[in-house]
Amino acid sequence: MNRYPAWKYALLVVALLVGLIYTLPNVFGEAPAVQVSSGKATLKVDATMAPRVQDLLTKAGLQPDFVQFEGNSVKARFQDLDAQRKAKDAINAALNPDPTNPGYIVALNLLSRSPHWLTALHALPMFLGLDLRGGVYFLMQVDMKSALTKKAEALTGDIRTLLRDKNLRHAGITRDTNNVDVRFRDRETLAAARKLLTEQLPDLQWLETPDGTEIKLSGSLKPDAAKRVQDTAIAQNITTLHNRVNELGVAEPVIQQQGADRVVVQLPGVQDTAKAKDIIGRTATLELRMVDDSTEAIQAMKGSGPVPFGTERFTDRDGSPLVVKRQVVLTGENLTDAQPGFDGQTHEPVVNLTVDAKGARIMKDTSRDSVGKRMAILLFEKGKGEVVTAPVIRGELGANFQISGRMTAGEANDTALLLRAGSLAAPMDIIEEKTIGPSLGADNIAKGFHSVLFGFAAIALFMCVYYQFFGIVSTLALGFNLLLLLALLSMLQATLSLPGIAAIALTLGMAIDSNVLINERIREELRVGKAPQVAINEGYERAFATILDSNVTTLIAGLALLAFGSGPVRGFAVVHCLGIVTSMFSSVVFSRGIVNLWYGRQKKLKSVAIGQVWKPPVEVPAVKT
Repeated sequence: MNRYPAWKYALLVVALLVGLIYTLPNVFGEAPAVQVSSGKATLKVDATMAPRVQDLLTKAGLQPDFVQFEGNSVKARFQDLDAQRKAKDAINAALNPDPTNPGYIVALNLLSRSPHWLTALHALPMFLGLDLRGGVYFLMQVDMKSALTKKAEALTGDIRTLLRDKNLRHAGITRDTNNVDVRFRDRETLAAARKLLTEQLPDLQWLETPDGTEIKLSGSLKPDAAKRVQDTAIAQNITTLHNRVNELGVAEPVIQQQGADRVVVQLPGVQDTAKAKDIIGRTATLELRMVDDSTEAIQAMKGSGPVPFGTERFTDRDGSPLVVKRQVVLTGENLTDAQPGFDGQTHEPVVNLTVDAKGARIMKDTSRDSVGKRMAILLFEKGKGEVVTAPVIRGELGANFQISGRMTAGEANDTALLLRAGSLAAPMDIIEEKTIGPSLGADNIAKGFHSVLFGFAAIALFMCVYYQFFGIVSTLALGFNLLLLLALLSMLQATLSLPGIAAIALTLGMAIDSNVLINERIREELRVGKAPQVAINEGYERAFATILDSNVTTLIAGLALLAFGSGPVRGFAVVHCLGIVTSMFSSVVFSRGIVNLWYGRQKKLKSVAIGQVWKPPVEVPAVKT
């Protein structure tokens, strides 16, 4: 009756081992480390950087715990802060000989002290949030009016091109804030133009009004189209911020949308607010210029003469010099999309570019006279330009064209990302900022740990005193629940914050409630005179329905917080929902496994240690005299 099959015990043992292994990395703490990442958009750090960093540290007389390439950066871990500082200075001096133009970012970081065998099993510690680790917090407001204005400017050029291609004469095209006004002298031309623009530009709605001797056709973005423009702008801004913060090497940054037009940026571990502002506020400008192939430019590239007047010297991605004309053919404002792909004929990786109507007209005119010449695509940051690529023009170009040439699929993807997210889609202003020191974060960790520890101890003491052996079983189940919850958070690489610690403490109180229901149900069965084995079996069976109902309703509330909440509320909801799932497993399956192991094989069980079982007194009938 009260026996588990072998596979259930095997399942519990596996769950216990998994919980121990994936919770263990959180015990070892963190060690000081140095992280090397790219400081330029066109410079990529790969696996070859790891042995180079190792050699630099060896020459400096430093012995790191390890040097490894991970993600887009190289990390070296050390035993103490003194070695970390010396390593940073040595690496920075070797990799950035020109301090005014650093190619690499050498940042101080923290890495887990977990042994390699745990890391090999992908057993990694939880991330710590801003309030536990310290760092900087920014709340940024996106200027949505600028995004709509930029869209209106692009549409103005598209309208002018469409009307010119169809030979429809107008009396002038002007832009009034976010509206585009087109004036006509006769109604026939207006009707033809309105039909054309309605078909070709479905995002605009048109309104016809008289304007003196002329007729004005006013176009404005439809509400759903305007919302799409705003959503796209904030999404591109978030992508760009991610790229910039990743270059800094910040561990576990949080960049997420808040409301319709705000972005929250949290950079744990960063204490220099001015440096963080400089990184997230960078402006990148994309420019297309023609490469100068004159005799003077060729001599300048060989180093035997000065660069011609009206040109600049840059360095190509392969390290060779490149002389480019100062005249800008096209800017990033005209680029609407950049996606990696493959050529339909040669099947080599390419980048497919799309420009607006103004850009298409410029590209068509420029490329027609420049077939066989090279066009350089430059990315400017902080006034310094980098050559992204410099392809040869093979034919006349238009609104859609591609660039190719000795690129791998990965390089094509990186180039498309640079072109697509090189600059912000709309300006952003910092409306709130705050810095949280590491000492405050350590104090928050200590307080959170003590609250969970003391809460667990108080619950365990009460349960053991009130329910005796079954209280011990409930305490073990509660510990197993906490172990599984921490393991799940570590496996998911969740970010733990103060609300998350509060959710853990709440989970302990809610999890023990299930064991209280089970224990009281067993007591009720014993009160009515049932045998102990039957009371244990029916106590677990009948309490399960109540436990399931209460946990499902609580889980629904947690899912609502997860779906509609943001920031700290979502962090609380994640831990809360996972805690409900683990508490269901531990309070019912694990606790019954221990009870079955202890009492299940006793055939003639006469009593169980579950505390005082109150029974109603037996009424003795009165004797009449």
